[in-house]
Amino acid sequence: MTAPTRTRPGSPAPGGPAAGGPPPGGPARGPMGGPMGGRPGGMMGVPVAKAMDFRGSLRRLVGMLRPERAVLLVVLALTAVSVTLSVLGPRILGHATDVVFEGVVGRRLGEVFPAGTTKAQALAALEARGDTAQADLLRPMDVVPGQGIDFDRLGQVLLVVLGLYLAASLLGYLQGVLTTQLVQRTVFRMRRDVQAKLGRLPLSYVDRHQRGEILSRVTNDIDNVAQTMQQTLSQLITSLLTIVGVLAMMVWISPLLAVVALVTVPLSAWVTVLIAKRSQPQFVAQWASTGKVNAHVEEMFTGHTLVKVFGRQEAVAATFRAENERLYEASFRAQFISGAIQPAMMFISNIGYVVIAVVGALQVAGGAMTLGSVQAFIQYSRQFTQPVTQVASMANILQSGVASAERVFELLDEPEQRPDPVPPAAVAQPVRGRVAFEDVSFRYVADTPLIEHLDLVAEPGQTVAIVGPTGAGKTTLVNLLMRFYEVDGGRITLDGVDTAAMRRADLRSQVGMVLQDTWLFGGTIAENIAYGTGADAGPGGRDRERMLAAARATYVDRFVHALPDGYETVIDEEGGNVSAGEKQLITIARAFLADPALLVLDEATSSVDTRTEVLVQGAMNALRQGRTSFVIAHRLSTIRDADVILVMEHGAIVEQGSHAALLAADGAYARLYRSQFAAATAADGV
Repeated sequence: MTAPTRTRPGSPAPGGPAAGGPPPGGPARGPMGGPMGGRPGGMMGVPVAKAMDFRGSLRRLVGMLRPERAVLLVVLALTAVSVTLSVLGPRILGHATDVVFEGVVGRRLGEVFPAGTTKAQALAALEARGDTAQADLLRPMDVVPGQGIDFDRLGQVLLVVLGLYLAASLLGYLQGVLTTQLVQRTVFRMRRDVQAKLGRLPLSYVDRHQRGEILSRVTNDIDNVAQTMQQTLSQLITSLLTIVGVLAMMVWISPLLAVVALVTVPLSAWVTVLIAKRSQPQFVAQWASTGKVNAHVEEMFTGHTLVKVFGRQEAVAATFRAENERLYEASFRAQFISGAIQPAMMFISNIGYVVIAVVGALQVAGGAMTLGSVQAFIQYSRQFTQPVTQVASMANILQSGVASAERVFELLDEPEQRPDPVPPAAVAQPVRGRVAFEDVSFRYVADTPLIEHLDLVAEPGQTVAIVGPTGAGKTTLVNLLMRFYEVDGGRITLDGVDTAAMRRADLRSQVGMVLQDTWLFGGTIAENIAYGTGADAGPGGRDRERMLAAARATYVDRFVHALPDGYETVIDEEGGNVSAGEKQLITIARAFLADPALLVLDEATSSVDTRTEVLVQGAMNALRQGRTSFVIAHRLSTIRDADVILVMEHGAIVEQGSHAALLAADGAYARLYRSQFAAATAADGV
């Protein structure tokens, strides 16, 4: 027999919001049964109103590269050498231009001056006759009057340039390969951390968010982070080093032209920052809207049968169109605004190019520079503005990636469930199965009481049935027993050991659950039955006979042989190729095979037909022998043989006893019992 069960004063008033499962802020449900978001100020749990911490998230994203420091240093070294070789190319190529130009000028001078005339004599003759402009042009040149193009020297210069560019390309290729490895390993760790985080999150987090929204963060957002890092990391390093190298060469060739070229940099930076500030909120909205669309699509496809049954296709389509429109508008604004960066940079760059060309021409005409030097400087000016433009154009990609990274970081920063105690308590083996709720209080929302000061004892081997109207708190008791939620007061013990002092895995390994909502994964029927134990139940497996015994005990064996491949029949993730009752039988067989000390049956026979229910009830009675069982039931006919029946209303136990005793008491249980059979009689009369 159980010890007296009592509730103390202070229980929530009947009809209050606490009288159900999780209230707002708990696992609210969407129209198709999927959990809706309960976060204030954000629809579906998406914090669209939160300001984007771009700098903080970017620093954190860069910090994730720390384990790849060695590879990153090699990438930097390869990039530095590659950029150095590329930067030297235009300067050496300018020498080739000088060789050609000097050869042409020398041949022309040979037509004017007699053979054997030196450069100094030619300059003196030009100055003597007042042609100082041409003399100034010739002075910085290495020209010999009468001598044409030195093709041997020209060939040597071109070969050096070719070698430089080939070496730069090879090093750039190696750098790209290493960068890809670096990025993919970093994203691999991010996915691993997210997966581990999901395992540490409390059930309340999953209850507050749509599955599609969580999936969007785990898949779309992480993929976007990977693409962003792949596209920007290598290019960003290359561009920054190129800017430094090119700037150094420009100053070396002509400080005056370098100053002219640098005038455009502050203007370019100002334009980039101005546009980026306007586009960043749009990227945040874009990825938030992406999560909403994914959540909606996932929910509708999961419940597509109900959508069609209730003729909600138009309503669903209208909701999708509205969400898709919001995503379109946010994406368009983000891309349109950020897309203005590159055209603006090109415009500023072209203005600088024109100014450099004019000033450079004047420098050549005045003899301050050679033509090859001006040509090299113009190439450098293009090389200088190109990486600046690339860095600016990467702003939209970077903003999009950081917006996704922040959504991933939000998931990683969510409060975790209370860690397991160290050292953990252990239950003596074999587990007897005595469960006691001692002065337990719990509420989903701090100011909304649900269970207050509840005491309950289930002796080993007893079957405790929990009944009551919808929202009475029946499933909450099971959630507390399994530590899906932590109690706010009191404690729950298993064989005298506080479950809060145990490792969750140790506690849950002692419990077998069969839920009203069945869940099967993509795999064979044998693999689904063996899921709870990890048994080797395949053909010829060492645990095959145990799996078959569990299947026969739960009457899975009755329908399996009618399937094309028997126990090796592959079922899809939704179990679409087996009926609802057959899915329930498979999940019951899964609990049989686990052979737990405690059983939790939450409307476990709700999806089977009446004849199968009788058979399964007999099998469950055999399974319950020697085990403590908690049975949540709406159909009272299925729990007549329970040792103790608890009647719950508004989070409190209002009655307890055997089936016969509770009927004789003519209280809440009797009213429930009569209402069910009155409904059945009325239905039969119709």
